[in-house]
Amino acid sequence: MPKPFPRLSRRQALQTAAATIVALGLLLWWLLPLGEDPPAGTITFSTGTKAGVYQKYGDLLRKEIRKDMPDLKVKLETSAGSQENVRLVATGQSDFAIAAADAVETYQQNGDPGADQLRGVARLYDDYVQLVVPADSDIRTLADLKGKRVSIGVPNSGVRLIADRVLNAAGIDPDKDIQPRAEGIDTGPKLLGHGLDAFFWSGGLPTDGLKQLAERSAFRFVPIEPSLVAKLHAEGEPTRYYRATNMPASAYPSVQNNRTVPTMAVSNLLITRKDMDPELTEWLTRTVIKSRDGIGHDVHSAQLVDVRTAIYTDPVPLHDGARRYYRSVKP
Repeated sequence: MPKPFPRLSRRQALQTAAATIVALGLLLWWLLPLGEDPPAGTITFSTGTKAGVYQKYGDLLRKEIRKDMPDLKVKLETSAGSQENVRLVATGQSDFAIAAADAVETYQQNGDPGADQLRGVARLYDDYVQLVVPADSDIRTLADLKGKRVSIGVPNSGVRLIADRVLNAAGIDPDKDIQPRAEGIDTGPKLLGHGLDAFFWSGGLPTDGLKQLAERSAFRFVPIEPSLVAKLHAEGEPTRYYRATNMPASAYPSVQNNRTVPTMAVSNLLITRKDMDPELTEWLTRTVIKSRDGIGHDVHSAQLVDVRTAIYTDPVPLHDGARRYYRSVKP
């Protein structure tokens, strides 16, 4: 016969209840600031092209923002990608955006309008460079791209920035040595083998546009070797944000056949401007961090968002509101 649970004294019961209330209070404080009304109004959030990770992440984040700040309207705007997003935020045409770190520093180094006003909210996840060719293609290395019809991304995108640098580092002039095309992840996959011999993409893993392509057509990835990344690093800023890595075999299982692919990655940042309201930015930062698992269910790369690494928004300093949130949860 099981032993009955020991009876608690009145004092023990009160202590247990008090501890429970404190624990619940701390949990609620972490999720939503007590004693504050959620920010209201309208903000504009720039994402990226359709079928890309930026666009999907932004859509899911908007739903999470609606839960925490029901009176805040979030207008999602599609864009060419990182380079355009940086310009839109810096010039006040967008309030928040996602952009790759190399695109942010390139904008700063160029001394473009509003560069000194850029601020970071969170480091999010990494983009992986993905060079895609048909399965039966004779393209095996970057050198084999010469003379081929290659999409290097749409103008003002992060893909275009990286593709140009990768090609130049491989000794290929994007304007002369290939037949350049300007396709995004929304159009490039449909043209592969039908007007395109290869296309560059830089995005989180996996990207819906490539998952859908894998369901209807055979393709493979051309490796980008660590030696090329080292060559890029030798060029100095802002290529220091590129790191040699391997695309996990689990990214596109039906394509990779349990094999990793050498490539390079760059971190993504959620950015805003210095003059953005600190309270609103604090609330939004909180939502970004606590919605990681929910968004990560649909955007796998979002699972990598972590409060311990989110504060590293180099090359831009943290916004005051974001810093206030991180300090509030510091162990």
